[in-house]
Amino acid sequence: MAETRADESLAEFLAVALPRGDPRLQIKEVVYRRLVRAIVELRLRPGQQLRERQLSEQMGVSKTPIREALVRLEKEGLVTVAPYRGAIVRGYTHTDVREIYELRELLEGFCARRAAMQIDEADEAALRANVRRSRQLADVGSSDDLPALFDAFDRLLYRQAAGHRIGTLLAELELHLERLGNMTVGVPGRLDASVQQHGAIVHAIVKREPAEAEAACRDHIRSVFADLISELPEIW
Repeated sequence: MAETRADESLAEFLAVALPRGDPRLQIKEVVYRRLVRAIVELRLRPGQQLRERQLSEQMGVSKTPIREALVRLEKEGLVTVAPYRGAIVRGYTHTDVREIYELRELLEGFCARRAAMQIDEADEAALRANVRRSRQLADVGSSDDLPALFDAFDRLLYRQAAGHRIGTLLAELELHLERLGNMTVGVPGRLDASVQQHGAIVHAIVKREPAEAEAACRDHIRSVFADLISELPEIW
């Protein structure tokens, strides 16, 4: 019964509202984005088969945009196309996760350092507001909105690398980081720890201490990685 409800919920989520204008120009992008969200939000789990016919029926579109979306998802490392099995939602090994978080530590550490050197007033105010709101929610035990606030915090940091090649590298990692981050939401103490660690990063940025900001950011990412590895099986 629970599995049936989950299937119905997934089908409801995947149902595509056709865009206005010429759907031939836009429907493939809508299909792709809906499948991305389903994978990143763990509605489609690692190892789950993605059958073109079933997805076509659930989304109310032809197989062509489904096929095109799966090709894009394979290039981004979110699905694997296996002989005789078709497309399968891809998981991560511990080695994959370690490599992703080592890159994240380097790239986001750079962004935090750069923020302490040159952040503008608007982004600084947004970071302060983000941390303040996160603390308010954490203090009252309201955790549902915290992951979205954490994602917004990361995007504000990434913005500091705008126009820099590091910004492009972060964009390539972003979907994987968001997906993996969703795995740590239920780790006891993880949300509270992230709130405190984000506060330390912003404190260093506001003081215009580049080295301290980078160190605080790296410490935060290593902490998240440790929790993630403790939760994930060797192959997920």
